[in-house]
Amino acid sequence: MDLSTEAILEALKLVNDPELNRSIVELGMIKNISVKEAIVHVEVALTTQGCPLKGKIEEDIKAAIQEIGEPSEIKVEFGVMSDDERAKVRELIHGDPSSTAGSQPSHGHAEGRVIPFADPASNTRVLLIASGKGGVGKSSVSTNLSIALANRGKEVGIVDADVWGFSIPKMMGLDQPPTVIDDLLIPPKKYGVKAISMGFFAREDQPVIWRGPMLHKALEQFLTDVYWEDLDYLLIDLPPGTGDIALSLAQFLPRSELYVVTTPQPAAQRVAQRAAFMARNVNLEVKGVIENMSWFTGDDNKKYHLFGQGGGEELAERLEVPLIGQIPLIPEVREGSDTGDPIVAAMPESEAGEIFAKISETIDIDLAPTRRYNKGLKLLQ
Repeated sequence: MDLSTEAILEALKLVNDPELNRSIVELGMIKNISVKEAIVHVEVALTTQGCPLKGKIEEDIKAAIQEIGEPSEIKVEFGVMSDDERAKVRELIHGDPSSTAGSQPSHGHAEGRVIPFADPASNTRVLLIASGKGGVGKSSVSTNLSIALANRGKEVGIVDADVWGFSIPKMMGLDQPPTVIDDLLIPPKKYGVKAISMGFFAREDQPVIWRGPMLHKALEQFLTDVYWEDLDYLLIDLPPGTGDIALSLAQFLPRSELYVVTTPQPAAQRVAQRAAFMARNVNLEVKGVIENMSWFTGDDNKKYHLFGQGGGEELAERLEVPLIGQIPLIPEVREGSDTGDPIVAAMPESEAGEIFAKISETIDIDLAPTRRYNKGLKLLQ
């Protein structure tokens, strides 16, 4: 068993910062290690003063040291990085904002950088979750679908693009705001999903009174100034209708896939089709329809179609895309959204939980793009 400072440093290389998912040694967080009479003392510089996961870092440091020896005591002392040290962390994980050269591409649009998900070499599938009008459960579908994809072992992020009616933080039970490192936002993660929302920056009773250019800029920052890492899926919960944000996304992310959420009644699907037609007008691909509140199962085990039948199927036929799921109307879906316990996380084996799992499988496998983009491939003339 080796408790030398060199052995301890080597062991700590396996400890990751839980927010950045990088080694605390690589990030420069270990400032000093000393060993005296089997007492190990480790000095750690946190990226921010109020790091919410300081306890997790301390726990992992102690576990790593105990793997290589039997210290009589482990003391972990925390400090905070300087501005220059934080700038180095940002450069390491997100690229140098002053240069577009090098192996780490920088992403901030405002500083001459690009949106990473728009890069032809990006393997991230961007799913736009849209509806023609409010009240159809689009955000609860977005939340549960993101968790269902994470349950399949995928790296998933979600953007709450409904700037006026933000709801994703509450639905996911997220009360931890993003961590800020030198103007870079580290999104909180829950149920395996990273999330960003205007709800982290505005009170629930605070109206967001913005016009198109401000919305455009806010959305751009959600895509460029957030440390998403390498996602398999980025879901974007769109506001209802066909307004400025949908048009901005068509510009930002031209390879996005659009999924339309509707309810069964004909009036709802007629409104929902407008979102799909708008998408096609700006060359976004409509991939499928999800019908929400399809039926209610009574105590007699009979299905009652409270909002009619056939709207989702009719819309899918009109758009010539598949109806990829019908989600029942059950109290637990609504309750989970109110309490921050989405049904896919709280009750994955429930009827609705299994349907969301099937929808995620359909998107992940059956609707996977057949064309792969790779900027390294070139056609011979």
